[in-house]
Amino acid sequence: MAIKAVRGVRDILPSETGRWQRVEAAGRTTFEAYGYREIRLPLFERTELFARGIGDETDIVKKEMYTFEDRGGDSLTLRPEATAGLVRAYIEHGFQVEPKPVRLYTVGPMFRYERPQAGRYRQFHQANIEALGESSPAVDAEVVCMLMDFFRALGLEHRLALHVNSIGDAGDRPAYVARLVDYLTPHAASLCAECQARLGRNPLRVLDCKVPECQPVIEKAPSILDSLSAEAARHFEQVRSYLDAMGQEYIVTPRLVRGLDYYVRTTFEVKTTELGAQDAVSGGGRYDGLVERLGGPADPGIGFAIGLERVVLLLGNEAAGPRPSILIIPLGDTALQQLMPVARAARRAGVIAELGYGARKLPRELERANKLGVAYVVIAGDNELGAGEAVLREMKTGEQRRVPMARLAEELISLGSKGASA
Repeated sequence: MAIKAVRGVRDILPSETGRWQRVEAAGRTTFEAYGYREIRLPLFERTELFARGIGDETDIVKKEMYTFEDRGGDSLTLRPEATAGLVRAYIEHGFQVEPKPVRLYTVGPMFRYERPQAGRYRQFHQANIEALGESSPAVDAEVVCMLMDFFRALGLEHRLALHVNSIGDAGDRPAYVARLVDYLTPHAASLCAECQARLGRNPLRVLDCKVPECQPVIEKAPSILDSLSAEAARHFEQVRSYLDAMGQEYIVTPRLVRGLDYYVRTTFEVKTTELGAQDAVSGGGRYDGLVERLGGPADPGIGFAIGLERVVLLLGNEAAGPRPSILIIPLGDTALQQLMPVARAARRAGVIAELGYGARKLPRELERANKLGVAYVVIAGDNELGAGEAVLREMKTGEQRRVPMARLAEELISLGSKGASA
């Protein structure tokens, strides 16, 4: 019996990789324009990092992490998110001495044991950015605008909505949680089983629930904005004023919280109506206190994560990936030896060229050219070689002409450059 991929993971096939490359390129270009530098992090960390960083009572730590004991007896976990690992690297490698804010981004796979569904897998991919060491609300606004510029670079901004909120400081939380519990307790029977459990251990997480039956209760919950300290309220007001100054549209969503314990003050999500229940394609917020909690200095931070699977889904069938524009058909080994350096020269110049290997008959190779969708084919056999030429055929029109072998590579490079600019 053939071995198949593990449930919850998937192969990203060549027909999809063009979209992935486009998304990743848009991220790198946008982030680096704002001064962010790439950092590449390990796929697994000590389990303690996530328990301390994300929070013992979060769903991620309690139910979703892939944790194992290595041969040395250490408890290790495949990373379920990137911020904790990035902050660990920030502390370990002394980034805190650099000019602030320190701007870093990372791209790669994450791992969570969740129920697989459209756009959500047990191995999934994120782009993460983090700005560390600066508490100004202007940084919050700039980070949010950078996120929306990423979506704009992909032509998706008009299909998305930006939601923002403030969940205040840690000191604001107890008064609000008390109000929330007073409201939720009489409605507990209307909540899902998981939210009923959250009500006892972490009531704020109820607001993060996506189960439809819980939404009518959540929508009428008290607003955390009414429980902010004067300082936190002023911070949020300034964030909004900077967003307004940059012309960024947004929706204030008072019940927006994030599923990780380290968030304070600004939180935000980018949502779509096109992916069903999995409506959030990106989210983030401020996490002042996390660096200190993980053993570093009291440096503030803010960042976000983009779910790349969901962004790729939104792109649909766009940018299906590079395909050969030219098929070079040698008829026999002698022709193959003369055409191999021609193909290499064209490829070195950036032309996507497919090369036959001289064993197939011409009708079979022309059939392959049609399946590949190439614009041109080059044909050379003994007769063409005897004349020092090759036949260049345009597949769409069927028109063909002879090109001297000495100029063939130059001609293919010219045709390839025209195709790239079309």
